[in-house]
Amino acid sequence: MRPSPPVSTADMLTDTFGRKHTYLRISLTERCNLRCLYCMPAEGIDLTPSEQLLTSREILHLAGLFADAGVTKIRLTGGEPTVKQDIEDVVASLASLPGITDVGLTSNGLALSRKLPRLQAAGMNLLNISLDTLRPERFEQMTRRKGHDRVLRSIQHAIDLGYDPVKVNVVVMRGVNDDEIADFVELTRNLPINVRFIEYMPFDGNVWSDTKMLPYRDMIRAVEACTPDRLQRLEDPRAEVAKNFRVPGFRGSVSFITSMTKAFCGNCNRLRIMADGNLKVCLFGANEVSLRDALRDGASDEDLRCIISAAVDRKKAAHAGMMTLSQTKNRAMIQIGG
Repeated sequence: MRPSPPVSTADMLTDTFGRKHTYLRISLTERCNLRCLYCMPAEGIDLTPSEQLLTSREILHLAGLFADAGVTKIRLTGGEPTVKQDIEDVVASLASLPGITDVGLTSNGLALSRKLPRLQAAGMNLLNISLDTLRPERFEQMTRRKGHDRVLRSIQHAIDLGYDPVKVNVVVMRGVNDDEIADFVELTRNLPINVRFIEYMPFDGNVWSDTKMLPYRDMIRAVEACTPDRLQRLEDPRAEVAKNFRVPGFRGSVSFITSMTKAFCGNCNRLRIMADGNLKVCLFGANEVSLRDALRDGASDEDLRCIISAAVDRKKAAHAGMMTLSQTKNRAMIQIGG
């Protein structure tokens, strides 16, 4: 490979619109122990052969380059990241990288509880658990698997270990689980839980329909219909994708992630490395570049920095509109990483 001209690490992750990317999401695996309706097609997907996935050593190498360039927060996703056998070692190595202040995990909670103490000891300080229903029978319909009680146990275990807040991700679908909004809000009354209501997003194979997509304004109305007081707006941290609220007097909080009706592209600070080593600069963009191939072809760190910088430079100002996205070819969510 021909040597690449030097790239300033200070500018490497700043795009042409001045957005500096300090948040890296890494998918550890495409495998998952659930089959959620919005994440994986009913017939499943063809998994990438294991030899074509990034090894743990390759993940840490690439993460180090991003940390050197200004990334401070890393979140591990999947598939289901807890099915990766050496996840505790990966967390410990990432947490020890200079400049990394936060290592988070997004999990479905099914096998999380028994691993939580070791993950916390390794340096995992942020936790999101996905749970779209509080009803066991509906859980089986939405995930095509059993295990609702195990997810609830993981949430309680995380609270007992001192995670505050424990973030609970809820993908809201009209006619599927939108009748549970009030029940999820009730969870925040006495517990340090941040319930994050997420607008239903289109991905390959999830049979997305705008009639199933409940806009966040409708979600807010549903919340306020079940509480005596108007929601209290909380200050959103810089580059925060969620709109944060609290029911007055409640210990926890509720948030709304509005990718479809009120996009947050203008202050987006996140990049994604998928399990197969492809870098994706926008969740909804089809463009990807393989860091795995470059790494295995003998690319130097400087070469990799150039590839990453060029990909970041190509990031668009905003993703397409809702209906265009629904017709755009993209990967299944399980392949991209939640």
